[in-house]
Amino acid sequence: MCVPTPEAHPVPSLLAVFAHPDDESLSAGGVLAGHAAAGARTGVVTTTWAADTWRAAELAAALRILGAGEPRMLGYADARFAPSAPGCVRFCDAPLDEAVRRLVVHIREFRPDIMVTHDGYGGLPGHPDHVHTHRVTVLAAQAAGLGQLYPDAGAPWQPRALYLATHPHSAVAALRDVIGTREAYSVPDEQIAATVDVSPWLEQKIAAVLAHRSEVERGAAPGVIAGLPPAEQARLLATEWYLRHAPVGTAVAGTGAAAQAARTELTAC
Repeated sequence: MCVPTPEAHPVPSLLAVFAHPDDESLSAGGVLAGHAAAGARTGVVTTTWAADTWRAAELAAALRILGAGEPRMLGYADARFAPSAPGCVRFCDAPLDEAVRRLVVHIREFRPDIMVTHDGYGGLPGHPDHVHTHRVTVLAAQAAGLGQLYPDAGAPWQPRALYLATHPHSAVAALRDVIGTREAYSVPDEQIAATVDVSPWLEQKIAAVLAHRSEVERGAAPGVIAGLPPAEQARLLATEWYLRHAPVGTAVAGTGAAAQAARTELTAC
Protein backbone atom coordinates (compact mmCIF):
# COMPACT_ATOMS: atom_id res chain seq x y z
CA MET A 1 0.00 0.00 0.00
CA CYS A 2 1.27 3.49 -0.73
CA VAL A 3 0.04 7.05 -0.81
CA PRO A 4 -0.87 7.86 -4.45
CA THR A 5 0.81 10.62 -6.40
CA PRO A 6 -1.44 13.39 -7.77
CA GLU A 7 -1.65 11.72 -11.18
CA ALA A 8 -2.55 8.31 -9.71
CA HIS A 9 -6.08 7.03 -9.38
CA PRO A 10 -7.91 8.08 -6.21
CA VAL A 11 -7.70 5.58 -3.38
CA PRO A 12 -11.00 3.65 -3.18
CA SER A 13 -13.31 4.23 -0.26
CA LEU A 14 -13.42 1.27 2.09
CA LEU A 15 -16.11 -0.11 4.40
CA ALA A 16 -15.10 -2.98 6.68
CA VAL A 17 -17.63 -5.29 8.35
CA PHE A 18 -16.46 -7.38 11.30
CA ALA A 19 -18.15 -9.32 14.08
CA HIS A 20 -16.73 -7.90 17.32
CA PRO A 21 -14.94 -4.79 18.51
CA ASP A 22 -11.20 -5.52 17.98
CA ASP A 23 -11.72 -7.70 14.86
CA GLU A 24 -11.36 -4.61 12.66
CA SER A 25 -7.96 -3.75 14.16
CA LEU A 26 -6.61 -7.30 14.26
CA SER A 27 -7.79 -8.32 10.79
CA ALA A 28 -7.64 -5.14 8.70
CA GLY A 29 -6.17 -2.37 10.84
CA GLY A 30 -3.27 -1.79 8.46
CA VAL A 31 -5.41 -1.51 5.34
CA LEU A 32 -7.88 0.76 7.14
CA ALA A 33 -5.09 3.04 8.38
CA GLY A 34 -3.37 3.06 4.99
CA HIS A 35 -6.51 4.01 3.08
CA ALA A 36 -7.32 6.74 5.60
CA ALA A 37 -3.76 8.10 5.40
CA ALA A 38 -4.10 8.30 1.62
CA GLY A 39 -7.25 10.40 1.95
CA ALA A 40 -9.87 7.73 1.34
CA ARG A 41 -13.16 7.51 3.24
CA THR A 42 -13.03 4.53 5.57
CA GLY A 43 -15.61 3.09 7.93
CA VAL A 44 -16.33 0.03 10.05
CA VAL A 45 -19.60 -1.79 10.76
CA THR A 46 -19.58 -4.11 13.79
CA THR A 47 -22.33 -6.73 13.83
CA THR A 48 -22.38 -7.45 17.58
CA TRP A 49 -22.39 -5.42 20.81
CA ALA A 50 -24.60 -2.45 21.61
CA ALA A 51 -23.62 1.18 21.26
CA ASP A 52 -23.85 1.94 24.99
CA THR A 53 -21.43 -0.78 26.15
CA TRP A 54 -17.81 -0.48 27.25
CA ARG A 55 -16.53 -2.30 24.20
CA ALA A 56 -18.30 0.19 21.94
CA ALA A 57 -16.33 2.95 23.67
CA GLU A 58 -13.10 1.00 23.09
CA LEU A 59 -14.10 0.53 19.45
CA ALA A 60 -14.57 4.28 19.07
CA ALA A 61 -11.05 4.86 20.42
CA ALA A 62 -9.58 2.27 18.03
CA LEU A 63 -11.35 3.77 15.02
CA ARG A 64 -10.05 7.24 15.88
CA ILE A 65 -6.52 5.83 15.81
CA LEU A 66 -7.15 4.17 12.43
CA GLY A 67 -8.95 7.18 10.95
CA ALA A 68 -12.07 5.12 10.32
CA GLY A 69 -14.80 7.42 11.61
CA GLU A 70 -17.40 6.68 14.25
CA PRO A 71 -18.63 3.16 15.14
CA ARG A 72 -21.49 1.74 13.10
CA MET A 73 -23.11 -1.07 15.06
CA LEU A 74 -25.88 -3.51 14.12
CA GLY A 75 -26.56 -4.02 17.84
CA TYR A 76 -26.90 -7.80 18.05
CA ALA A 77 -25.63 -9.84 20.98
CA ASP A 78 -22.38 -11.80 20.89
CA ALA A 79 -23.05 -15.54 20.54
CA ARG A 80 -21.07 -16.21 23.73
CA PHE A 81 -21.80 -13.12 25.87
CA ALA A 82 -25.40 -11.95 26.34
CA PRO A 83 -24.46 -8.70 28.20
CA SER A 84 -22.90 -7.49 24.95
CA ALA A 85 -26.38 -6.30 23.91
CA PRO A 86 -28.81 -6.65 26.82
CA GLY A 87 -32.29 -7.69 25.75
CA CYS A 88 -31.25 -8.18 22.12
CA VAL A 89 -31.20 -11.38 20.08
CA ARG A 90 -27.88 -13.10 19.42
CA PHE A 91 -26.54 -12.23 15.97
CA CYS A 92 -26.45 -15.92 14.99
CA ASP A 93 -30.15 -16.26 15.93
CA ALA A 94 -31.45 -13.12 14.22
CA PRO A 95 -33.63 -13.54 11.12
CA LEU A 96 -31.26 -13.53 8.16
CA ASP A 97 -33.35 -11.10 6.12
CA GLU A 98 -33.40 -8.63 9.02
CA ALA A 99 -29.62 -8.78 9.51
CA VAL A 100 -28.96 -8.33 5.78
CA ARG A 101 -31.31 -5.34 5.64
CA ARG A 102 -29.58 -3.64 8.60
CA LEU A 103 -26.24 -3.96 6.86
CA VAL A 104 -27.64 -2.84 3.48
CA VAL A 105 -28.68 0.42 5.16
CA HIS A 106 -25.05 1.10 6.12
CA ILE A 107 -23.69 0.12 2.69
CA ARG A 108 -26.13 2.38 0.85
CA GLU A 109 -25.45 5.22 3.24
CA PHE A 110 -21.64 4.93 3.11
CA ARG A 111 -21.44 3.98 -0.62
CA PRO A 112 -18.03 2.24 -0.48
CA ASP A 113 -15.96 1.37 -3.53
CA ILE A 114 -14.71 -1.78 -1.81
CA MET A 115 -15.61 -3.76 1.30
CA VAL A 116 -13.70 -6.06 3.65
CA THR A 117 -14.98 -8.77 5.99
CA HIS A 118 -14.09 -12.17 7.48
CA ASP A 119 -13.41 -15.13 5.20
CA GLY A 120 -15.74 -18.12 5.08
CA TYR A 121 -13.95 -19.80 7.99
CA GLY A 122 -14.39 -16.74 10.16
CA GLY A 123 -10.65 -16.18 10.24
CA LEU A 124 -8.17 -18.16 12.34
CA PRO A 125 -10.47 -19.03 15.27
CA GLY A 126 -13.63 -19.85 13.31
CA HIS A 127 -15.86 -18.02 15.83
CA PRO A 128 -19.56 -18.46 14.92
CA ASP A 129 -20.13 -14.69 14.91
CA HIS A 130 -17.26 -14.30 12.44
CA VAL A 131 -18.67 -16.98 10.15
CA HIS A 132 -22.15 -15.47 10.25
CA THR A 133 -20.76 -11.98 9.61
CA HIS A 134 -19.14 -13.36 6.46
CA ARG A 135 -22.45 -14.82 5.27
CA VAL A 136 -24.47 -11.68 5.99
CA THR A 137 -21.88 -9.39 4.39
CA VAL A 138 -21.66 -11.42 1.18
CA LEU A 139 -25.45 -11.28 0.84
CA ALA A 140 -25.69 -7.60 1.77
CA ALA A 141 -22.92 -6.51 -0.62
CA GLN A 142 -24.94 -7.96 -3.50
CA ALA A 143 -28.37 -6.91 -2.20
CA ALA A 144 -27.25 -3.29 -1.74
CA GLY A 145 -27.05 -2.90 -5.52
CA LEU A 146 -30.49 -4.36 -6.25
CA GLY A 147 -33.04 -1.59 -6.13
CA GLN A 148 -36.06 -3.84 -5.66
CA LEU A 149 -34.54 -5.35 -2.52
CA TYR A 150 -35.06 -3.30 0.64
CA PRO A 151 -36.37 -0.23 -1.24
CA ASP A 152 -36.78 1.64 2.07
CA ALA A 153 -33.10 1.14 2.97
CA GLY A 154 -31.71 3.89 0.73
CA ALA A 155 -30.72 4.34 -2.90
CA PRO A 156 -29.05 1.27 -4.46
CA TRP A 157 -25.27 1.10 -4.36
CA GLN A 158 -23.02 -1.68 -5.63
CA PRO A 159 -19.49 -2.00 -4.19
CA ARG A 160 -17.12 -3.10 -6.92
CA ALA A 161 -15.32 -5.71 -4.83
CA LEU A 162 -15.49 -7.55 -1.52
CA TYR A 163 -12.28 -8.70 0.15
CA LEU A 164 -12.08 -11.43 2.77
CA ALA A 165 -9.44 -11.13 5.50
CA THR A 166 -7.68 -14.47 5.80
CA HIS A 167 -4.38 -16.29 6.42
CA PRO A 168 -2.47 -18.50 3.97
CA HIS A 169 -1.27 -21.95 4.98
CA SER A 170 2.34 -20.73 4.87
CA ALA A 171 1.71 -18.16 7.62
CA VAL A 172 0.24 -20.56 10.16
CA ALA A 173 3.55 -22.00 11.40
CA ALA A 174 4.71 -18.55 12.56
CA LEU A 175 1.31 -17.81 14.04
CA ARG A 176 1.34 -21.01 16.08
CA ASP A 177 4.36 -19.70 17.95
CA VAL A 178 1.95 -17.12 19.38
CA ILE A 179 -1.48 -18.76 19.38
CA GLY A 180 -0.25 -22.20 20.43
CA THR A 181 -1.54 -25.50 19.10
CA ARG A 182 -5.21 -24.54 18.77
CA GLU A 183 -6.86 -25.26 15.44
CA ALA A 184 -6.25 -22.40 13.02
CA TYR A 185 -8.19 -22.02 9.79
CA SER A 186 -6.23 -20.97 6.71
CA VAL A 187 -6.41 -21.14 2.90
CA PRO A 188 -4.04 -22.35 0.16
CA ASP A 189 -1.43 -19.73 -0.66
CA GLU A 190 -2.39 -19.69 -4.33
CA GLN A 191 -5.87 -18.42 -3.46
CA ILE A 192 -4.55 -15.21 -1.91
CA ALA A 193 -5.46 -12.24 -4.09
CA ALA A 194 -3.69 -9.52 -2.09
CA THR A 195 -0.73 -9.71 0.29
CA VAL A 196 -0.43 -6.28 1.86
CA ASP A 197 2.66 -5.04 3.71
CA VAL A 198 1.14 -2.79 6.38
CA SER A 199 4.40 -2.11 8.23
CA PRO A 200 4.17 1.67 7.52
CA TRP A 201 0.98 1.66 9.62
CA LEU A 202 2.02 -0.99 12.13
CA GLU A 203 2.31 1.48 15.02
CA GLN A 204 -1.26 2.67 14.40
CA LYS A 205 -2.53 -0.89 14.01
CA ILE A 206 -0.98 -2.03 17.29
CA ALA A 207 -2.26 1.06 19.11
CA ALA A 208 -5.76 0.36 17.79
CA VAL A 209 -5.57 -3.27 18.93
CA LEU A 210 -4.45 -2.17 22.40
CA ALA A 211 -7.26 0.41 22.57
CA HIS A 212 -9.54 -2.56 23.21
CA ARG A 213 -8.44 -2.44 26.84
CA SER A 214 -10.93 -4.90 28.29
CA GLU A 215 -9.68 -7.55 25.82
CA VAL A 216 -6.10 -6.78 26.83
CA GLU A 217 -7.00 -7.17 30.50
CA ARG A 218 -8.77 -10.50 30.06
CA GLY A 219 -5.90 -11.98 28.04
CA ALA A 220 -7.68 -12.29 24.69
CA ALA A 221 -5.79 -11.66 21.42
CA PRO A 222 -5.07 -7.98 22.21
CA GLY A 223 -3.67 -9.08 25.56
CA VAL A 224 -1.41 -11.63 23.89
CA ILE A 225 -0.16 -8.95 21.49
CA ALA A 226 0.43 -6.51 24.37
CA GLY A 227 2.79 -9.02 25.96
CA LEU A 228 4.94 -9.59 22.88
CA PRO A 229 8.23 -7.83 22.13
CA PRO A 230 8.10 -5.42 19.18
CA ALA A 231 9.75 -7.84 16.75
CA GLU A 232 7.13 -10.51 17.48
CA GLN A 233 4.31 -7.97 17.19
CA ALA A 234 5.62 -7.06 13.76
CA ARG A 235 5.93 -10.70 12.71
CA LEU A 236 2.32 -11.26 13.69
CA LEU A 237 0.70 -8.07 12.39
CA ALA A 238 2.81 -6.42 9.65
CA THR A 239 1.23 -8.39 6.79
CA GLU A 240 -2.45 -8.73 5.91
CA TRP A 241 -3.83 -11.25 3.44
CA TYR A 242 -7.06 -11.10 1.48
CA LEU A 243 -9.16 -13.24 -0.80
CA ARG A 244 -11.14 -11.37 -3.45
CA HIS A 245 -14.81 -12.34 -3.57
CA ALA A 246 -15.66 -12.07 -7.25
CA PRO A 247 -18.78 -12.71 -9.37
CA VAL A 248 -19.37 -16.20 -10.69
CA GLY A 249 -16.99 -16.94 -13.57
CA THR A 250 -14.35 -14.43 -12.48
CA ALA A 251 -10.85 -15.52 -11.46
CA VAL A 252 -10.24 -15.26 -7.72
CA ALA A 253 -6.69 -16.52 -7.27
CA GLY A 254 -3.55 -14.43 -7.03
CA THR A 255 -2.84 -14.17 -10.75
CA GLY A 256 -4.33 -12.47 -13.79
CA ALA A 257 -7.09 -9.86 -13.73
CA ALA A 258 -8.10 -10.54 -10.13
CA ALA A 259 -4.55 -10.00 -8.89
CA GLN A 260 -4.26 -6.74 -10.84
CA ALA A 261 -7.57 -5.53 -9.39
CA ALA A 262 -6.40 -6.42 -5.90
CA ARG A 263 -3.14 -4.53 -6.34
CA THR A 264 -5.08 -1.46 -7.50
CA GLU A 265 -7.77 -1.62 -4.82
CA LEU A 266 -5.87 -2.71 -1.72
CA THR A 267 -2.38 -1.33 -2.36
CA ALA A 268 -3.55 2.15 -3.40
CA CYS A 269 -0.85 2.38 -6.06
